[in-house]
Amino acid sequence: MTTPLCETRTDTESQTTPPTHKSPSSSPSEDLSRNNSLLQLPTQPPRCPSISSLPAPAPAPSPTPKPTSRLPSYLKSLKLLLTYTPPPARYCSTSPPQFSLSLNILFAIAAGFTVANLYYNHPILNILAADFDVDYEDVAQIPTVMQAGYAAGLLFLCPLGDLVPRRGFVVGLVGGTAALWLILCLTPSLPVFTAISFLAAITTVTPQLMLPLVGDLAPPNRRAAALSIVVSGLMLGVLLARTLSGTITNYTSWRVVYWIAFALQVLIFTLLYIFMPAYPSTNPTGLTYWTILYDIPKMLLRHPVLAQACITSFFTSATFTAFWTTLTFLLAGAPYFYPPLHIGLFGLIGIAAMILSPLYARTVTDRFVPHFSVLFGLCISVCGISIGTFVGEHHLAGPIVQALFLDFGIQTAQIANRSAIYGVEPKRRNGVNTAFMVATFCGQLMGTSAGSRAYARGGWKGSGGLALGCSVFAVLTMVARGPWEKGWVGWGGGWGFRKRVDARDGDGRWWGREWRRGRSGRGCGDG
Repeated sequence: MTTPLCETRTDTESQTTPPTHKSPSSSPSEDLSRNNSLLQLPTQPPRCPSISSLPAPAPAPSPTPKPTSRLPSYLKSLKLLLTYTPPPARYCSTSPPQFSLSLNILFAIAAGFTVANLYYNHPILNILAADFDVDYEDVAQIPTVMQAGYAAGLLFLCPLGDLVPRRGFVVGLVGGTAALWLILCLTPSLPVFTAISFLAAITTVTPQLMLPLVGDLAPPNRRAAALSIVVSGLMLGVLLARTLSGTITNYTSWRVVYWIAFALQVLIFTLLYIFMPAYPSTNPTGLTYWTILYDIPKMLLRHPVLAQACITSFFTSATFTAFWTTLTFLLAGAPYFYPPLHIGLFGLIGIAAMILSPLYARTVTDRFVPHFSVLFGLCISVCGISIGTFVGEHHLAGPIVQALFLDFGIQTAQIANRSAIYGVEPKRRNGVNTAFMVATFCGQLMGTSAGSRAYARGGWKGSGGLALGCSVFAVLTMVARGPWEKGWVGWGGGWGFRKRVDARDGDGRWWGREWRRGRSGRGCGDG
């Protein structure tokens, strides 16, 4: 141990002695001896003052306690639950999880039973009015509020799929939807029911996150087939929601329908939590939320193929909703006079399109450029509308053929358009999908409003003429720009519709059969 520094003093020197005055009679020898004695070193080692004799140090000021934000235990458990990744879902960059058919079907089921939340209330609005003891006009706002919430989620939540890890985002949205749906099952208040329906619709955007994810994971030469499976699941969810909701409510309470929907949300949450791989974010750095939102409209100016797809989707969606809105008026009046149950069965025609679309996408869309399938689907729709418009007032075969051709044609065109636009910016597929879906949603609103007005003024032929005009305009939009054109108008690059082997999509992957760098592997185990 190091000895502390201290003064070198002897015991005799520590005592006070009077100063010695040199006498004038002292000799030089005496002065020299006296100086030598003063220069002698001390015979005893130096001593430090004892610790007890030192003054006590001043107490250090106590630091100001910082406020600690401690989460409640239940929130800690919830955070741990959401951030934990089970071993089957863990991601490894050196051996990414394979995008398999089972995972494709899981995403389709999740999309279908999530979007169904928007349509359970459609056939039972009169039952809701009686149960809440309000007028029909009061409950009629529930579908409108849910569509508005879905549009808000589409615009403000979906772009986050390009910024955050998608597994936690999707699982969190499904869990939030389930929690909100539980309130809908229990509340006896219509204002609370309406407000929670709006919030639940905002989080019900899982299908619009699944589609860009599948577009990212599927090989380019199988992208259309993979997308068609998810789209078919989405359409099946809409159909089952309307059919099962009305049927179950006829025999039990409407709350049974909502409890079943809640159980389905919990089931989807569990399946995605266990099996959905933890895919990393496509933009881990360099982008902010507001930058992503601001960049969505600018995408339409950068990519002519995206603008072309959005215009086409706007008019095809208007055609679709105009037909299904006015079909009820036709079948309920002369010469059919069908009851609501028989009218509702027409929705089953859509099952044929759900079965045919994946087969067509697998055999045709994946082998040709998307432009070809869009034109083919639009031409099928035009044929169906023409037959239904001129035959529908005289024979039931007219609306049946129109429903079949229209569903298949529009679904084929939508799948092909998605297959085309997901390659323009591989790291911004959710932003691309947002622009596409906003155009689709606006087309649906326009078709519903304009179709009803056209039917009121011109009857079935009036609404059919509107649908036919929208479809023809969509065809002209596709004809104005060819599949290989780099600019806004023209057919530069050739007229061929077959995919070129040497062509790559936006993320540098092959379009043709030579694509061999598939995502393989089964993850990194427990690491």
